[in-house]
Amino acid sequence: MSFDYYKNPIICADYSDPDIIRVNDDFFMVSSSFNHMPAIPILHSKNLVNWQIINHVFSSLNLSGYDEVQPGKGVWAPSIRYHDQRFWVFFSTPDEGIFMCNTDNPWGKWSNPHCVQLAKGWIDPCPFWDDDGNAWLIHAFAQSRCGLKHKLQLFQMESDGSALIGEGLIIYDGTADLPTLEGPKVYKRNDWYYIFAPAGGVETGWQTILRSKHIKGPWVARNVLFQGNTPINGPHQGGWVELQNNECWFVHFQDAHLYGRIVHLQPMYWGEDDWPRIGEIIDDNIAGQPVLSAKKPTVNHSAVDYKIQTSDNFQEGKFGLQWQWLANPQKQWLAENRRTLTLNCVPLPIRNQQQTLYFAPNLLLQKFSSFQFSAQTKVTFIPEQSGDFAGLIIYGERYAALTINFNHDKYILCYRYGWMKDSGIVDEYQEEITQLSTSVCQFKVDVGLNGICQFYYAKQDNQWIKITRNFAAGKGKWMGAKVGIFASTQAKQATNGKCEFEYFDIIDN
Repeated sequence: MSFDYYKNPIICADYSDPDIIRVNDDFFMVSSSFNHMPAIPILHSKNLVNWQIINHVFSSLNLSGYDEVQPGKGVWAPSIRYHDQRFWVFFSTPDEGIFMCNTDNPWGKWSNPHCVQLAKGWIDPCPFWDDDGNAWLIHAFAQSRCGLKHKLQLFQMESDGSALIGEGLIIYDGTADLPTLEGPKVYKRNDWYYIFAPAGGVETGWQTILRSKHIKGPWVARNVLFQGNTPINGPHQGGWVELQNNECWFVHFQDAHLYGRIVHLQPMYWGEDDWPRIGEIIDDNIAGQPVLSAKKPTVNHSAVDYKIQTSDNFQEGKFGLQWQWLANPQKQWLAENRRTLTLNCVPLPIRNQQQTLYFAPNLLLQKFSSFQFSAQTKVTFIPEQSGDFAGLIIYGERYAALTINFNHDKYILCYRYGWMKDSGIVDEYQEEITQLSTSVCQFKVDVGLNGICQFYYAKQDNQWIKITRNFAAGKGKWMGAKVGIFASTQAKQATNGKCEFEYFDIIDN
């Protein structure tokens, strides 16, 4: 393929519910992070194709319960906007309400989450500052929390985004024509107001655009992007940007099952009727389907060869921006060590009278970065008592880990696996593989197509030995599968055991 063309997906990783803006020559993207911390990754690009993580909006969520693993809760569908020389991110947590953070420097510190409105089941908020100075906020509903669905609600908002004003107005009810209408993004062009919103559900839905001459409506809907005859299912939910040369582009996700919601880029242009066209036009010059490749956006400088961060040498004992914990991070999870990343053996929590890795908040994880890859690391295990263990894990609602365990003064290599059942109970099992003569070991996992994983270990001779049993990775709650590392203990009290991780390498296969 020519260097002038890009290939979808532009990010083959789980950056769910993407929203983007352009500020001068810079593009910024945010995505959902759910219960994973730090929250709301900020991605940066110079050309809309190559992206890099530059920050997170906040490191922990100061709400009840988030020190524990809360699968599927946390940050849903953030929106990012640039207004009054500041960057604004609005997001919801489905059980608590709508929140806002802002900054004048996306690489720097963001304000702490401010509660704009306490509400259960109000999701996917997007702010809009109109030309007349009025500020507005639109949002959708989560039926699982509030019994409402398919509808969009509009509020007037304080100009500083701090609070909503007055009563909300349901401006569109998609029950009949746009089921699962959600994720709204508001724009204005040529005196028309537009709401870009997905409908039809994550796996099989489409992109809809609503249009009106007045912010309160009435709104007219047009469906503009379908799967068509492509393999890109459910292409929807994202954001529109316009370049300085008036080129327009739309970023959206595709649900790739265990790999999460991966990110695509579509060309977009405006018809003479002031309706946008997205992707490859297939239906009377109105509806489009996703492109698999296209000519790159025309930007004012050469492409920057960014790459989403994966491998990590843990310089000065710190981990990179690609990593997230499963809950609010705690200082005691990390040991002081400037040579390697050193994780303390944290007691497994007791949930439903069980001790399982599924609810371990101190798992340090990152997203799958491609459909096929290998991940490997080298550990030096320094246990204190029987029950301490550490290793390499593939995590989702099904999970598996290769671990080194300390048991009665012996180092035992173990394979541990489990899954969350519909009943909310976790089934977890452990098999002993072999006894090790030393606490230094290398772990590797090959992730193949359809998420079929094969674990390996290597002793001091560096010869990889395959684990007999393979593993089929599964997605998490609203998220794709992840890969990562951890140190834990079966003991109920804190231990001084720890594990040093020398590096973490990701190799695309």
